Amino acid sequence: MADEQVKAEALQMLSVCQIIPSLIVFDLDYTLWPFYCECRSPREKPSLYPQAKGILNALKEKGVGMAIASRTPTPSIANAFLNKLGITSFFTAMEIYPSSTHKTQHFQKIQQKTGLPFKSMLFFDDENRNIEAVSNLGATSILVGNGVNLDAFKKGLRSYSGSSASQ
Repeated sequence: MADEQVKAEALQMLSVCQIIPSLIVFDLDYTLWPFYCECRSPREKPSLYPQAKGILNALKEKGVGMAIASRTPTPSIANAFLNKLGITSFFTAMEIYPSSTHKTQHFQKIQQKTGLPFKSMLFFDDENRNIEAVSNLGATSILVGNGVNLDAFKKGLRSYSGSSASQ
């Protein structure tokens, strides 16, 4: 499915949501792209998962805030790849550094930068330990199996709407 088709479907999903997250936070490795950046050279040309770019473009067009929370041991490579992909400007906060805190430190810094409560955030990651830790902070968290795609996106929006409606 082409980026524009994915973007149109993602925009449709957003348009039917009564409650949209104030901030959507993404992990990088095996969430936005299909590799560990520490196993790649910064000279390589990176690629996103097939539907990720369309979803990011839909969120940008809709004005939904986005952030990155990545525990990579090679932040310079991650940042180089984000620049090469031309998506650095999409994100209001980028917390990219090694950590043993299962993303809680990343989210605390994102909260400080944005001023948004955790309950207004939706998070996508490929590691269950990060999902559990961030969920305990109050953010809606979605485990992805094959990166961010329209199915995971829909599941995230539904889960966020359900948790926000009950608060």
